[in-house]
Amino acid sequence: MGKIIFYEDRNFQGRSYESTTDSPELQSYFSRCNSIRVENGNWMIYERPNYTGHQYFVKRGEYPDCQKWMGLSDSIRSCRLIPQHRGSYRIRVYEREDFRGQMMEFTEDCPHVNEEFNYHDINSCNVLEGHWLFYEQPNYRGRQYYLKPGEYRRFTDWNALSARVGSFRRVADFC
Repeated sequence: MGKIIFYEDRNFQGRSYESTTDSPELQSYFSRCNSIRVENGNWMIYERPNYTGHQYFVKRGEYPDCQKWMGLSDSIRSCRLIPQHRGSYRIRVYEREDFRGQMMEFTEDCPHVNEEFNYHDINSCNVLEGHWLFYEQPNYRGRQYYLKPGEYRRFTDWNALSARVGSFRRVADFC
């Protein structure tokens, strides 16, 4: 079971809202978000309603200001609890859309896509086991994209603006 608390002001001040489930629309509970406390679980928080806009991964801990979760603004409008996964992890990434071109399968984190895959773009992927995060830059930096098990025929399926993926990692159970 997950639990996340959003605060309108920095350092856990101001009006707050507590969530234990996915919430596609948070605007009616608070107008801005400047700090977060995650008491349980792994969460994706989104700058827009219905799980759209910039995505940020937060795990158990305290985030006294939006820079601590790499936030670009104080706008958090939806959140999603990432289910716990106790099995193995497996993902196939492809050079081209619709699972075409060069393919590689991974079971571990990849800090440098270009070194492993010999190019920067991943245009499609198939998440076979586990939950994964894509990052636009190497070493788990830049924009983040959450991928649950399933097929992603093109980069827009995981809500990315481009096919640029610099690194990716498994969402392990940190709690």
